[in-house]
Amino acid sequence: MRHGMANKKLNRTSEHRKAMLKNMLNSLIKYEQIKTTLPKAKFLKPQADKIITLGKRETLQTTKMLVSKLQDINSANKVKKTLSKRYEKRNGGYTRIIKAGFRYGDNAPMAIIEFVDRDVEAKRVDKKKKNTENTEEKKVATA
Repeated sequence: MRHGMANKKLNRTSEHRKAMLKNMLNSLIKYEQIKTTLPKAKFLKPQADKIITLGKRETLQTTKMLVSKLQDINSANKVKKTLSKRYEKRNGGYTRIIKAGFRYGDNAPMAIIEFVDRDVEAKRVDKKKKNTENTEEKKVATA
């Protein structure tokens, strides 16, 4: 019998699986596009869509639920302020999975999961900070 087999286990314990899902959700919200294996992307897609749908409701309860699921106030704020406004006319289907070949080391099928109308600049959130820090360090070193 197949009772209680709703999700894939991904060869991980339940705690590891929950932590991995939370980290992948936070990365997807922050960068709006991540590259991962195909089974992980398929596991992440419905959860990400549920998070966006939850963020579209403007109540304190949904804000608390977002913070408890994501464990990151910045991600919860981005979902509430940016992503929910972007997808207010869309009834689901906020993410897409694009197959991206196979990984070199173990031949695992890779995929890119991204938001449908994503912000291209969101992918470079951390890179700008690193570049400005490097240029400041170079200025200090030359002075």
